[in-house]
Amino acid sequence: MWSPPPTVPSSTGLGPFPARARRLGFFERLRIGWQLTKVSLSILRREKGLILLPFLSLLTTGVAWILFFLGIFFFVPNPTNPFGSVFFYAGLAVVYFITFFVSIYFNAAVMGAAMIRLNGGDPTISDGLKVANENLRRIAGWALLSATVGLILRAIAERAGIIGRIIAGFAGAAWGVITYLVVPVLIFEKVGPWAAVKRSGSLLRKTWGEAMGGYFSLGAIFLLLALPGLLLLLGGVAIGGIVGLLIGGAVAVVYWLILGLLGAASQSILVTALYRYATTGKLGFGFPEGLLATGTAASR
Repeated sequence: MWSPPPTVPSSTGLGPFPARARRLGFFERLRIGWQLTKVSLSILRREKGLILLPFLSLLTTGVAWILFFLGIFFFVPNPTNPFGSVFFYAGLAVVYFITFFVSIYFNAAVMGAAMIRLNGGDPTISDGLKVANENLRRIAGWALLSATVGLILRAIAERAGIIGRIIAGFAGAAWGVITYLVVPVLIFEKVGPWAAVKRSGSLLRKTWGEAMGGYFSLGAIFLLLALPGLLLLLGGVAIGGIVGLLIGGAVAVVYWLILGLLGAASQSILVTALYRYATTGKLGFGFPEGLLATGTAASR
């Protein structure tokens, strides 16, 4: 199993990580983020089968939510207003956990395969699933914590009016930022959920610019790729009125679904590449070490 090179002891107590030779400027960080995006897309181009993993995640969570809503219809006394029923909240807690567990599990599988590729290997989907299966307990623990936080934020948003929604929105965004690198920390450093949160926050403080550069670069690419879907809708209207709109809309939805799956896989690979860069200072995947000319990645 891959682990960061032991060069400088970490103050988090979660293992060593390299030191940075010099501080990076803002635009230099963004440039590295763009390079990480290119790394991520190049991996997905070579390992196209990885798109199957987010598809399985979407399919499984979709089934879970369908069963949840069917359960409301059959078991809640007043399906039109289920919020006063204990069955509703019990079912919601279960489906939240399932959703987070399945999502994290398949993300971990994508990340496991991506790390093998970044280290010069030739991964298969089963290699990624093996990494996820080796970390089932840690994934379950993180899923439980994530689902709990999600339910708390949902309760705040529902019960405290617009102020609650604002608070929940800001708290959710902050939580998402802090935990951005939690999953690779969990599966590659073999730590528990709370320790992984602390480690993720520590790594992200050191690579915030690179993370921002990668996040916005990847988002911009897929936003541009999504625009042809609108052309399909407009083309359908121009060619065949309502029927054309329906056909064009169906094709656009399929196109956007495939694009969304590609985006999800790319995002997981990007997080893996950022984690590897944060802990080794190298891009991997055949990129020359002098490409960045920044020294190593993590700093004290």
